[in-house]
Amino acid sequence: MSKPNVITTPSGERMVLIPLEEYERLTEATEDAADARDLDEIKRRLATGEEELIPAEVVDRILDGENKLRVWREYRGMSAKDLAEATGLAAPYISQLENEKRDGTVETFKKIAAALRVDIDDIV
Repeated sequence: MSKPNVITTPSGERMVLIPLEEYERLTEATEDAADARDLDEIKRRLATGEEELIPAEVVDRILDGENKLRVWREYRGMSAKDLAEATGLAAPYISQLENEKRDGTVETFKKIAAALRVDIDDIV
């Protein structure tokens, strides 16, 4: 690392001039450190169960426009009857939501999200 040049602005602020290559190296090192912290946080969240890895096929089904509620229910290995029992809702109602024949309330989707262990945004 080369010796920095210190200048003082007319307002009295002290500033350092460094070669562009040194600035780019420092910027990259800072970004690498932030990435490492982010990775450690993701690993911690995975280890504690706060986050989970979702298979690509699940994501692809959602991106392809399949009903999110159905995709998550099937991914969790639940039948409509299982989900109905877990939420206190009727199985035909779950089916109607999945087939978009009925609209659910926020409270309904909160119950379903809790039973599927997802955020409500993941199923609506």
